[in-house]
Amino acid sequence: MGMASLVVITLGIGIGIFVTRPIGRDFAGPVDTLAAIGQTFPPTAVLALAVPAVGYGSAPTIIALIAYGLLPVIGATIAGLTAIPRAPIEAADGIGLSPQGRLLKVELPLAAPIILAGVRTSVILNIGTATIGSTVGALTLGSPIIEGLSGSNPAYVIQGALLVGLFAVATDLWFDELEQVL
Repeated sequence: MGMASLVVITLGIGIGIFVTRPIGRDFAGPVDTLAAIGQTFPPTAVLALAVPAVGYGSAPTIIALIAYGLLPVIGATIAGLTAIPRAPIEAADGIGLSPQGRLLKVELPLAAPIILAGVRTSVILNIGTATIGSTVGALTLGSPIIEGLSGSNPAYVIQGALLVGLFAVATDLWFDELEQVL
């Protein structure tokens, strides 16, 4: 789950930055459409399609998590960067910052709270979604749930569900603290 979230954050923010720059604006529509398509497929369907291509284990789970987690990060990055008022951008241009300098020193810091909200949503979604990876042989927090369901053992199901729920709540609280710092 951590590797998939890292890929989602890196790709999502990178794509969001690209489509908000003059060189990438023509790609904004297709990127939004592709990300929305990734979000509309249920993760179980993505797993089912990925298994024949990459086999059982963690690979199909990572593919499903990436496909499912990109939209919130891309959308939040685009929203954050396009919501910046003109005044700070004009001030950055006025003091002679390069486009890269303006992005790093002005735009990304101002957009960070919105981008972080998208990252938070994506990571929390991926925590819940990662549990289904156990159905294709990945070792996840969903393993006790799947074992409990297949063995008719409600204690395993409850144990797994509590672990996933607590992990999601703890992660959400951590992101809340991080947002306060920003």
